[in-house]
Order: sequence, then structure tokens, then C-alpha cells
Amino acid sequence: MMNFRQRMGWIGVGLYLLASVAAVYYIFEISQTYNRFALAQKEGEAGAQTKWSGDASSSSPSSASWIVTLKTRLLLLPFWVWATIFLIPYLQVFLFLYSCTRADPKTVGYCILPICLAVLCNRHQTFAKASNQSADCS
Repeated sequence: MMNFRQRMGWIGVGLYLLASVAAVYYIFEISQTYNRFALAQKEGEAGAQTKWSGDASSSSPSSASWIVTLKTRLLLLPFWVWATIFLIPYLQVFLFLYSCTRADPKTVGYCILPICLAVLCNRHQTFAKASNQSADCS
């Protein structure tokens, strides 16, 4: 039988996945900004390259503000960079919620990267101490 924490964990996982699907649907189907950007990328890669290189002579007071320039340059980053930026925190939250569904409360949060590294380092230190003690006893 599941306890309250496990039930809340499964509800959290379900809501998190539902919110993820809704966000992806909004980004790829509804958002006009993404649609315009996708069309601009399809029309020609050459235009994007000239925007990225940017001329020093084109920067005048009447040119676009630095926010627009930054936005343009960030949108030109490769897909794998954006996937990495968003996928790592997404997976960390998902794995934490998933770990809340486990029966043993001591294992909650072991999937989160910093906690996982701390546990592994602690186990390594404990193993090293135990092996040193067993070598001293013989």
C-alpha cells in the first residue's frame, strides 16, 4: 500500500508531465515568435549568418537596442545548446519528483545530481576508510 508521500509524488509527476506537454505544445504550435523564427531559418541560413557576424559600422544610435541584439544572438545558438540548457534542470526536477514515489524515504532526492555526487563521494571515502582499516588489522 502506498503512503501519502508516494501518492503526492505520483500526482506531482503527472502534473509535471502535463505541464511539460502543455509548454511544448504552446512553444511549437501556438507561439508566433517561434513560428516566425522557424520560417526565417527555413528561408535562408545566409541571412542568419550575416546577422550573427554584425558589422561594427552598423552599430549606430538608431540601430536596434542591445536587448534586441542579445535576443537575436541567443536565438541563433544551436539546438543542442538550448536542449542542454533546458533538459538538465527539467530532468533534475523530474527525477526528484520520481524519487518521491519510492517506498524508502531515505532514497528521496538521490537522483538529483549534486546529492548523487555527494553520496557517491561519501561512499568512496567510507570504502577507502574501511579498506584501510581491514589492511591494518591483518
